[in-house]
Amino acid sequence: MEQDAVDELVGLLDLEDIEVNIFRGLSPDIDLQRVFGGQVAGQALVAASRTVEAERHIHSLHAYFLRPGDPTTPIVYEVDRQRDGRSFTTRRVVAIQHGRPIFNLSASFHIPESGYDHQFEMPEGIPEPESLDDFRTRWAPYREKMGDWYDRPRAIDTRYLDWKPADRARPLPPRHRVWVRANGVLPDEPVLHACILTYLSDMTLLDTTLLPHASTFQNPEIQMASLDHAMWFHRPFRADEWLLYDQDTPTASQGRGLARGSIFTKDGALAVSVVQEGLIRKATSQ
Repeated sequence: MEQDAVDELVGLLDLEDIEVNIFRGLSPDIDLQRVFGGQVAGQALVAASRTVEAERHIHSLHAYFLRPGDPTTPIVYEVDRQRDGRSFTTRRVVAIQHGRPIFNLSASFHIPESGYDHQFEMPEGIPEPESLDDFRTRWAPYREKMGDWYDRPRAIDTRYLDWKPADRARPLPPRHRVWVRANGVLPDEPVLHACILTYLSDMTLLDTTLLPHASTFQNPEIQMASLDHAMWFHRPFRADEWLLYDQDTPTASQGRGLARGSIFTKDGALAVSVVQEGLIRKATSQ
């Protein structure tokens, strides 16, 4: 486990209160051309949550990525308190850099209620996460090509079930499954676990759309970017315990790919559903 990296991620999501309904977030000091989409989504959810009563829990979010984020500049999050109802609370968050919006989030919070209960079953025959390669073991053959990225501490532990990096040279079925968790212990704050899961939900999902096309997000000839992202939170979970992220891609067309994910707790509860559409097209020279 890499507790220091997890603590840094928690700190990354701990926004500065600037004014009523206005917050500021930073990006990690790493070599990135743009802000990671999961980071801005997680920080925006933190901003929305800061304006909501603690007993109301996030049940859905819908987000649009408008412009690439600048990792060298703080991000300002402005929260619009759209509605405070008897059962539901709705917030809209705009992330701003250089005077322009880079990201919009609508989030809805709900007082816990009892009611009807059913779900799709967790896939059967899933190996235990501890039996699968961790990041460094999985990518060891490519260590020299990856440089510092290989040795960097990782706040999120990912264990892939269905393919190895060498398999991506050929078309693969449009589905893959990954065990994920925070790589350390998190505080007992449900909203933080939701924000961490929002962060990690963007790590592997869009790459699913390239599985049938013998390519990956690492291909410099492919231009990829998240366009929109939606999540529905169904049941309690902890982001520092193993979660199965079952992902598939129903379609890709016109330079866009659609991916879906179902996130199950280790005991089989369907905790979260995710849908994302992203840009996947051949890069053009500028």
